Amino acid sequence: MLRNYPLIIIFLIGVIGLPACKTENGTSTAIVPNVLIFTKTRAFRHECIEPGVKAMQAYFSKHGITSVHSEDSLMFTAEKLNSFDAIMFFQTTGNILDSMEQDAFVKFIRSGKGCIGVHSAADTEYDWPWFGELIGARFADHPDIQTGALIRIDSAKMATAHLPARWTRTDEWYNFKQAPHNVHVELMADEATYTGGTMGGNHPMAWYHQFEGGRSYYTALGHTVESYQDTLVLEHLMKAVVWASKR
Repeated sequence: MLRNYPLIIIFLIGVIGLPACKTENGTSTAIVPNVLIFTKTRAFRHECIEPGVKAMQAYFSKHGITSVHSEDSLMFTAEKLNSFDAIMFFQTTGNILDSMEQDAFVKFIRSGKGCIGVHSAADTEYDWPWFGELIGARFADHPDIQTGALIRIDSAKMATAHLPARWTRTDEWYNFKQAPHNVHVELMADEATYTGGTMGGNHPMAWYHQFEGGRSYYTALGHTVESYQDTLVLEHLMKAVVWASKR
C-alpha cells in the first residue's frame, strides 16, 4: 500500500484549487472547469490574441482545465453555453453581441456561472450598461507601453497568491473612467513607477466580485505578446478561471 502513496499525492495536487460541486448526498467533489475563450473584435484587434489563446490553452490543459476558443457570437445561446462553467472575454473590443446573444449571456451569469474579462474586455459593449457593471469599470485611455509596478493588496488573493508583493512588469497601463466599486481589488498600479497614470492612489488593475448570482473576475494585464510567455501571467489567468468557475 505504501507504494501507492505517491500516486495519491499526485492526484490530490491535481485537484487542489479546482471548483467543487455537491453531489446528491451533499458531499463535494472536484470538477474540471470548462471555459469558453471568446475573442471577437469589432474595434482594435490585439496582436496578442492568437499567441495568447495558444499559450493559455496549453497552460490550462496542464492544470486540468478544458477550453474552447471561438470568435463566433452565435455560440451565445442557452444550449451552446450550457456546457461551459465560465466565459473569458479575451481582448474583445466593440459591440460584439446582438440582443438575443446578450440575453443568453445574462441568463448564463444568473444561473451561477462565471465571467473573466482580460484587458480590453473593459473596452467592450459600451452601449450595454449591464456588461459594464459585470466587468466593473470602463476603459478610458492609456499611455505608451512601459515598465511599471503593481502592488498586491487583497489578502484573499483569488488569483494573485503566487505573485510578489510588488510586481514590476512591462505592459499597457489602462486608465479607467472611474474606479470600480463594490469589488475586491487584488492588484493596484503604482503610478509613481510609470508615466501617464490618471487615477492617482486608487488605480485598480485586477478585481473580482459576485454579480447577480454569478462571478466576475477582471484583469487589465496582458496587452503584449510577451505577457503570454510569462508563467506568472498565465497562472494569474488560470486562477481567475478557477475562481470564476466555482459554484
